[in-house]
Amino acid sequence: MTEAVVDDIVSVLPPLLEALDALGFVARHLHPPAFGSIMNAIGTPDEALQAARGPIGEWPEQFAKTRGNLDRACDETLAAFAGLRNVERGDGDLVAVFKALRHAPRAQEALYPLTATFPPVSSFFLLAASREDENLLARLATAGDGTGIVHVDNDPGSRGGFSVYVPEYYRPDRAWPLVMALHGGRGNGRGFLWSWMRDARSLGAILVAPTAMGPTWALMGDDIDTPNLMRILETVRSRWTIDASKLLLTGMSDGGTFCYVTGLEAASPFTHLAPVSATFHPLMAEMADAARLQGLPVFITHGKLDWMFPVQTARQTQSALAAAGASVTYREIDDLSHCYPREINAELLHWLNRT
Repeated sequence: MTEAVVDDIVSVLPPLLEALDALGFVARHLHPPAFGSIMNAIGTPDEALQAARGPIGEWPEQFAKTRGNLDRACDETLAAFAGLRNVERGDGDLVAVFKALRHAPRAQEALYPLTATFPPVSSFFLLAASREDENLLARLATAGDGTGIVHVDNDPGSRGGFSVYVPEYYRPDRAWPLVMALHGGRGNGRGFLWSWMRDARSLGAILVAPTAMGPTWALMGDDIDTPNLMRILETVRSRWTIDASKLLLTGMSDGGTFCYVTGLEAASPFTHLAPVSATFHPLMAEMADAARLQGLPVFITHGKLDWMFPVQTARQTQSALAAAGASVTYREIDDLSHCYPREINAELLHWLNRT
């Protein structure tokens, strides 16, 4: 690379990664009454990113692809902050906040291809505890065929497709745990994939993020999603070596609720269920297959501050499932609102591998 290109990258990457971390902080701690204090807590990383990006000039043609990814990552990150700042100024509501935060996974998607070239980007997509793991870093550097991120009929705005991440160090001579992660209402798998990327990449799991057939999962009426999930699972199992004893179905909000709907069926292939910030009706336990429930590992995560599905719902779910014979682990997080707590992912993977 030319000296000018290196200088530009060194100038832009740190504020870009800092700004993305700040967006992650907002997404994790978002609680409507505390929006102002959350924004105060992150400071102004968007201003630092804008200042660093402004002086960047033209790059030689051979670096056009890298420049394109970097530009898209910056554009999406700054678009997220622009939306948040509008709400901060009183021009918008909670819906506008959620719309603004949708830019963050798009920024990460644009940035991820640069992991193979720039160590700081690779580190960003690892858990903090794994960033100095020389063995892991060496394995990540030897990407095999059929690894990385694959999108199957999952373009933005489409329904029913899926995105999959296969660790770069995947080898077919061993069976790998699988995480199928279901997005929340009106979300999509392509974006929700990034809620799990660091954990799957650091700890070694194949990650599948489907998109619902409709605007949200089939919680009422005909269940058009379960057959599609089974199709997706079989597609993945036909291409990569999957451990049939370690199949985790997890999800956020409506996705978590759908974990119960499909995961409690007698024919479900999933060995572990981990709904997050989900709701549950007692009839689900009564209607579930009794044999399926016996000893079924279920890990429930919920926040005390959840404004959409009050925490009492999760406490009642724990009691109902335990009474029905499931092996329930319950995690209640004091400062969690109706958000996805990425810090729980590593614990879920350890739980999957030991139970």
